[in-house]
Amino acid sequence: MNKLKMSSKNMIEENVDKIAKLFPNVITEIVDENGNIRKAIDKELLLQELSHNLVDNDKKKYQFIWPGKMDAILTANTPIMKTLRPIREESLDWSTTKNIYIEGDNLEALKILQKSYLDSIKLIYIDPPYNTGHDLIYKDDFRQEKECYLKKSGQVDEYGNRLFKNTEFNGRFHSDWLTMMYPRLKLARNLLSENGIIFISIDDNEVYNLKKICDEIFGERNFVANIIRKTGATRAMAKYFDIRHDYILTYAKNISKLELNELPNEKAAEFENWDNDPKGPWDSQDLTVRTGGYEYAIPSINNEKKFVRRWRYPEWLLKKKMGFDEISTYEEIYKHAKYIPEKGWYTIGEFVFKGENKIINQKKYTSKVLTMVNHTLPDNIGSNKGGGAVLRELFGTDYDVFDNPKPVELVKYLIFIGSEKDSTILDFFSGSSTTAHAVMELNAKDGGKRKYIMVQLPESIDEKFEAYKAGYKNIAEIGKERIRRAGNKIKEQTGANIDYGFRVFKVDSSNMKDVYYPDKFESNIKEDRTNLDLLIQAMLELGLELSLSIELKDICGKKVYFVAGNSLVACFDKNVDMEILKEIAKCRPSKAVFRDDSFTSYEDKIDLEKIFKTLSPDTEVKVI
Repeated sequence: MNKLKMSSKNMIEENVDKIAKLFPNVITEIVDENGNIRKAIDKELLLQELSHNLVDNDKKKYQFIWPGKMDAILTANTPIMKTLRPIREESLDWSTTKNIYIEGDNLEALKILQKSYLDSIKLIYIDPPYNTGHDLIYKDDFRQEKECYLKKSGQVDEYGNRLFKNTEFNGRFHSDWLTMMYPRLKLARNLLSENGIIFISIDDNEVYNLKKICDEIFGERNFVANIIRKTGATRAMAKYFDIRHDYILTYAKNISKLELNELPNEKAAEFENWDNDPKGPWDSQDLTVRTGGYEYAIPSINNEKKFVRRWRYPEWLLKKKMGFDEISTYEEIYKHAKYIPEKGWYTIGEFVFKGENKIINQKKYTSKVLTMVNHTLPDNIGSNKGGGAVLRELFGTDYDVFDNPKPVELVKYLIFIGSEKDSTILDFFSGSSTTAHAVMELNAKDGGKRKYIMVQLPESIDEKFEAYKAGYKNIAEIGKERIRRAGNKIKEQTGANIDYGFRVFKVDSSNMKDVYYPDKFESNIKEDRTNLDLLIQAMLELGLELSLSIELKDICGKKVYFVAGNSLVACFDKNVDMEILKEIAKCRPSKAVFRDDSFTSYEDKIDLEKIFKTLSPDTEVKVI
């Protein structure tokens, strides 16, 4: 039994908890003056979170350290001068779709998405490189050309963010892999909603290291499960055991807010309402309850017509549910029972008496027939072999256009249990876009409006591969084509009225010039950038989602963008006069954005402020 502390509020503990919510990775354990282990703040790690420079840390404490860890934290926290450029010609249903496909380095993409998608992603699924010695991994070489990096306000130079071939020998080093994964997971956590969940596919090579960094980033208390997945095939590098499984490491953003959907039981279709129960069709099931950490079972009635205790059981529960003050005799119970001649059962409320010993069972209703998610995933959700077969069928080939894609049924399963019908799903190692495929299939099945964000580096395909010969130069091209083909197939098979489209964006340098002299009223925008480029960067800067509706209107001969109605109104044409500004202000937008060089003098900018202050005082006006 817990005792009252009989003291005032412990402000130190409260402050530690507040810091832990913002930076769970800075929480450690120390031994206090009484020899007790307690929670504490790692000052050096906290300083690193708040610093642009490396902070030395040579204190001995319980922590997980590898060469490059401080660089990884610094990499996650350092801003970049990058944006997303819209590619309409590669998109599908640009004007109406809510789905997003981003081509580029996922570290940069995650940084760019921080404002627009902070705390808003319900579920993340990723299948990162396993560090097996046979895959490509991202190399974020922050230390090289550090001065140049800082001078460019966070832009990695030509040596940064490159890929390198992870050889068999190099694959045995964990530091590169950990340094690559840490900042990406740290940024991903920021995007998760408070009730969000992340699923990470991994195998034996890094599962233990991955759990350690996830314990830091998400907090050890937010660990949900390490799910075992049967792959259906022997692992290629297995030498001593026939290894046919890998793992899905699962963490919540805040486990106290997490709720998983349970899976409908297929046997529910066999249920009937034998006694016209107002709760609907039912079947009989063993009645067990857990109380105080011990398992109890409802007893049977023996030949002497008295209740017999199998183990221990809570009589108060029987009395309450059956409505009896005392439970004693066989005859007393049957005065209140209904007889079901087809089954030979008697029922009282939610209880069923069956068998020669009149074993007491409980009704299991169709509306509540759910199966708890198993720690080991069922075989019928697909294997790696099945994932390849789906792609070959979609692309009409007898060769694999992508190596070892995850099965659609697996990702559908995870999305079903971990998200709602209107959730946003993120996959920033999207590969062949299995996750997008799964979202569409699930929406078609249950009428959901789930949205996805796919992020994939345009990793080149070897010229000797059949996929390259078929015209696919990089993995991103395969991913986008798969979404198109999968959408067509789902629409043909189901006719479902769902979102089959996606908006394509590519990570690129900022639209703004590196050097700008504002006093000269010259353009600070790169010559090759379009008005739509500027709009997307403004949306990202203002924290607006990329899936919002975008409408282009003509006002006084100028092109004006309206985002999500009048949430944002933007005009990037030059020579914007007072008449246009007045018409825009009359729309009373929440935010309004213009080019800085649309105004030829400071007086024009003052007039801009006066117009909005008069006609739309609540509008937030910005220039770029």
